[in-house]
Amino acid sequence: MADIVRLKSHARSSLVVVYSGVVHVAGQVAADRSQPIREQTQGALAKIDALLTEAGTDRSRLLTAQIWLKDIARDFAGMNEVWDAWTTPGAAPTRATAQCEMGAPDILVEIIVTAAVGA
Repeated sequence: MADIVRLKSHARSSLVVVYSGVVHVAGQVAADRSQPIREQTQGALAKIDALLTEAGTDRSRLLTAQIWLKDIARDFAGMNEVWDAWTTPGAAPTRATAQCEMGAPDILVEIIVTAAVGA
């Protein structure tokens, strides 16, 4: 049976869980939430890159993504501009994007990903 590896665990959750060759990354938001959507998206994706690296993989191995926007009508295009530049050509994951009420009023985007463990 494969071990479950948890990285950056706290009482409530872990930022990364690795099991059976799959890396699950908890929802990430920008550290600087005073910025507009493009910068918040870049910030969240930078945190995802760091967590994927720590788990032994990278964005070229993404399997799926969930993107949550505070205001999809206002921010979908700006978020997609950053997302499209960030993803590895030919390795786009499955993806869902939805609008939702965020955990704090200054969060514009939250991104959750899963990836295959690096080869």
